[in-house]
Amino acid sequence: MNQSDRYHYHVMRRAIDLIDAAGDAPLSLADLAAQMQMSPAHFQRLFSSWVGVSPKRYQQYLNLSHAKTLLRDRFTTLDTAHAVGLSGSGRLHDLFLRWEAMSPGDYARDAAGLTIVWGWFDSAFGPALVMGTDRGICGLAFAAETGADAAMADLCQRWPAATFIENPDALRGWAEAAFGMTGETRLHMIGAPFQLKVWEALLAIPSGHVTTYAEIAGAIGNPKAVRAVGTAVGRNPVSWLIPCHRALRKSGGLGGYHWGMPVKRAMLAWESARIDAGDAMGGKALEPKGA
Repeated sequence: MNQSDRYHYHVMRRAIDLIDAAGDAPLSLADLAAQMQMSPAHFQRLFSSWVGVSPKRYQQYLNLSHAKTLLRDRFTTLDTAHAVGLSGSGRLHDLFLRWEAMSPGDYARDAAGLTIVWGWFDSAFGPALVMGTDRGICGLAFAAETGADAAMADLCQRWPAATFIENPDALRGWAEAAFGMTGETRLHMIGAPFQLKVWEALLAIPSGHVTTYAEIAGAIGNPKAVRAVGTAVGRNPVSWLIPCHRALRKSGGLGGYHWGMPVKRAMLAWESARIDAGDAMGGKALEPKGA
């Protein structure tokens, strides 16, 4: 992602804060623009460039009630999703994703002997910490809410016996594919067997759609394990690519998000806006900015 995309994200984040403070009272374009010291025309251009829809429409996506709308209109039954191929390379638009998992034995040894390289990258959702092995990305954290130090500590403690080396160039191709949403990236998932099942189920949720923790539990053959599924979703080490932000409570509540609720809301809004904008163009997907 280029610098303008990062700037657009920070503009959006400021708008989210304003919308949160306003509660259920909608803010007009003029009000939002004035509070961010921009002209209405400039503010509208920034938002329309980033998501393809107007600030007014995007504000609707950011409202908490949007989660309930998604459950009503874009709920994904995971068994059906698997049956029609809505997993793996069928998700995240034209991103081609390969997935491998570490063996349970290697995981139990806390990834001893494994070398993990890391680097910081700009993304549409703020600074992103990417970690990976020679097989693919194994960690992706967003630091806009948690801060860089906390994000680094969080990922490192997941594999305490691994060796960590800073080398962003080794990850750049995969990271740019992930954030640009074009090309090929790879995942090397490191987790317990139950976690891997949950994370694989998350891959079946198409962009712009959602499912529930209960639905995931049923899809992996453990319908009573809703609480354990929620924990596994929260422990997903590769946010965005393994789309844990698309898992909601059955009530329509957003649930939690490890890297901060504003980031989850921004991701859902970003995807919804692109789906609707694509529908308005006759089903043609929008080209992501900065790809």
